[in-house]
Amino acid sequence: MKKILIIQGSGRANGNTAQLARSFANGAEEAGHEVETVSLIKNEVKGCLGCNLCRYGKPCIQKDAFNPLVPKIKEADCIVFAFPLHFWTISSRIKAFIERFYRIAEEDDNPPYGRYEKYPMNDCALLMSAADDNFWTFENAVSYYRMAIVRYIGFNDKGMVLAGGGGDTNGKPQIDKTGYLEKAYRFGKDLYRG
Repeated sequence: MKKILIIQGSGRANGNTAQLARSFANGAEEAGHEVETVSLIKNEVKGCLGCNLCRYGKPCIQKDAFNPLVPKIKEADCIVFAFPLHFWTISSRIKAFIERFYRIAEEDDNPPYGRYEKYPMNDCALLMSAADDNFWTFENAVSYYRMAIVRYIGFNDKGMVLAGGGGDTNGKPQIDKTGYLEKAYRFGKDLYRG
């Protein structure tokens, strides 16, 4: 059994991203994993101030939801980043959450090229929704995920579900008219299978 922490950075409680995350969670729970979903709407995490006061084990001076999330981040076997595409990149809530990983960095006397510290060794996965479904729709957001979370922080990428074509924000979510809810469910169920 693995501990899976889903960080949901979408604004609509029953929108495409929320449904995608629930489908993933259902599959992972059915496979026997412990899953917790944290909504960044209900748990506000502000962007990093760049003050350096949190370095190497000290708490962040900002009084928001991030410091209480640190133990959950460190204990998780896998952190799933779930968010909608906003202006062709990651949502601001997820960006603020990732920036605050500065708080959990530890000193590293011999860091790999391009890094200055070390982070907890977690697996990660990506769940994204978007109205559009062009061949380039997710390109910028996926590039950021791979660069910041996988390459720099050093998490082990377990895969992604990029759910395009779910309808725009002016109408009701339409992800149920695509095959992505089933795909997310299977992804959650098979995440740690042999």
